Amino acid sequence: MHRSRLALAAGLVLSAGLLAGGCGDPGDLRGAGSTPTAEAPTRLWPKLPPPSAPAEDYGTIESVPVKGVDVPGGNLRKVNPVSVAKADFDENPGMYSRSDDVYKETVQQLATCDTSHAGDDKCPVLDAYYRDLTGDGKDDLIVGIRLPRGHAENLDIRAYAVEKQHLTQIMEMGDAVLGVELAGHEVIVRAVSGMPGYEYRTVWSWDSHQKTMLPTTDEIVRSPNAPSRKPERKPEPAASARATPSPDESR
Repeated sequence: MHRSRLALAAGLVLSAGLLAGGCGDPGDLRGAGSTPTAEAPTRLWPKLPPPSAPAEDYGTIESVPVKGVDVPGGNLRKVNPVSVAKADFDENPGMYSRSDDVYKETVQQLATCDTSHAGDDKCPVLDAYYRDLTGDGKDDLIVGIRLPRGHAENLDIRAYAVEKQHLTQIMEMGDAVLGVELAGHEVIVRAVSGMPGYEYRTVWSWDSHQKTMLPTTDEIVRSPNAPSRKPERKPEPAASARATPSPDESR
């Protein structure tokens, strides 16, 4: 017998005993009070015509093959992150165009970057991280690339998976990044906002239909380091010079 059935049986026995004893709650039905009426969503401007073009967003998001990099046994831990970044930037400008200064300078820095210098000041490629983002049980590769100074974006973030034994880019974005976190299969990016005390928080999640990471949540949140507003204190009245009034003042 399941635990829920045992509890039900015990409750029935207890109720029978109370009724037989003639004591306790008589068991009459009681009203629980008024129930608030459910309201349907109100649709604003129902006759508004559909837009003629999509709004500006992250651009075209799709998985992109990375050529020139072999993945031994499909294990991304055996691939050098610097080699991956070099090959990907050379093949896929991503959110940049090949004529952009930020793209040209980044490619130049990557060209002088030795494969053993990931994570140091000589190479813009940061230390790599590994996490199963696609849910297939295999570690995927997350790479961060510092962009040249003087540009609005300061970090380019790219993620890679193995698809049919080939290296594939499944995420690419650049922003003025405050921090990056991994939670489960998701990548959470915190970026600078134009509103003082607030920041952007974007959650990238794997989409099995698009076969890529998509920004499933993009919101503006209160920055955890923002100073809290303290209530303004009203000025207190100045203390009297003499605590005890003189006889004349008392009269």
